[in-house]
Amino acid sequence: MAMPISRRAVLAAGAGAAASLGLPGLTAQAGSHPATSVRFDLNAETLDGGEQVTALTLDTGRLGPIDPPSLTTATFSVHARATSPIPIAPGDLIFSEYDLERTVTAVRLDRRGDVVIELEHAEGQVGGGTLGYIVSKGRNVRLDLAYTVTQHAPVAVRGRPPVTFPRFVQGRLVNPEVDAFGHHVSGSGMQYRLFAPARHGRRPLVVWLHGGGEGASLPDGYYDNETTLRANRGALGFATAEAQRIFGGAYVVAPQSTSYWMQDGPRFAPLIEEIVRDLVRRYPIDPGRVYVAGCSNGGYMSMKMTTVYPELFAASVPICGVVASLQPGGPTLIPDAELAGIRTPTWLVTSRDDTTVPPEPNTVHAHELIPGSLLSLYDHVVRDGHQFPGHWSWIYVARNDPSIDGTHIWQWMARRRR
Repeated sequence: MAMPISRRAVLAAGAGAAASLGLPGLTAQAGSHPATSVRFDLNAETLDGGEQVTALTLDTGRLGPIDPPSLTTATFSVHARATSPIPIAPGDLIFSEYDLERTVTAVRLDRRGDVVIELEHAEGQVGGGTLGYIVSKGRNVRLDLAYTVTQHAPVAVRGRPPVTFPRFVQGRLVNPEVDAFGHHVSGSGMQYRLFAPARHGRRPLVVWLHGGGEGASLPDGYYDNETTLRANRGALGFATAEAQRIFGGAYVVAPQSTSYWMQDGPRFAPLIEEIVRDLVRRYPIDPGRVYVAGCSNGGYMSMKMTTVYPELFAASVPICGVVASLQPGGPTLIPDAELAGIRTPTWLVTSRDDTTVPPEPNTVHAHELIPGSLLSLYDHVVRDGHQFPGHWSWIYVARNDPSIDGTHIWQWMARRRR
């Protein structure tokens, strides 16, 4: 299913999008250090609710040691504009486009001597995200971001006169967690992102299957291989230090559908299996420790994969997955007989207040039929005091929260072997 909301927006088509301006009223004083154009990168973090730009890093370390007292929240201001990368049809809607001033919360120096402008950000905050959601297409897209930095006071450089900059040039979007996943394309043309563990030797593989909002929109020529990692922490969670410790080092792969998994699960299943088989062949992956997990559309696809390839996975974690018909009287996506025939150890997760994929006819029904399956049924999706839409129960799995009899879900997965 497509995620119901996306409060996110992203960098313009790759690095190098430029935003610049002069500094009205700020001219270099007589004898001052010559003004220089400064490049800045956009620093982003993938929060539970999606990726946001949290800071800007100005490439100033090369200018010499800057005096920290000259850096205050009044030294710079930041304007941000986010627009759709594809045309929006008349009458259509896109969530999360914005054109606003970002609030500067702090200005500091990093260990390289570069100026870092910290920006206000929080779950649910409007403006500052890195994806937008097009309603008619049910898709998250990377929005074109144009950030403009304005300097309002000179910067003191030790041993030199104050410095003002006539121009700031936008660089790339930097998210270390996302950037740790390499870009790949399978033999059949399906794109995917891959995280490789630091440890050597045969390691497990976690396959993350995204929700409906993170697929491609081929009619628009849009296939970015990005939104799977920026829309939520589903795949990223398994690449964290905690998860890597629990799994003893694990590869994590996130394929991207050319549309959405539920459009044609039987057709997509062999394309995913091809990626898994190819990775097992090319990397030191233990074929007996391959796990599949996914949310919403991906929750459906996780279960579908275990019906089509009963011997491929050591464990399956379908989150708020769809099994019932999408239309009244329509065909069931996964028939009862197929669910009852699943032999892969399965732990299902959902929330009672999920109005996008109601639990009873979907996750709860699947739990009743899949032999020996486990179920974590939450009342609401809440983390750090913020309540998310009930559909977003993948947040719990991405944080290793589900637990039964003292065993958390990542530990349970890591102990399964085929």
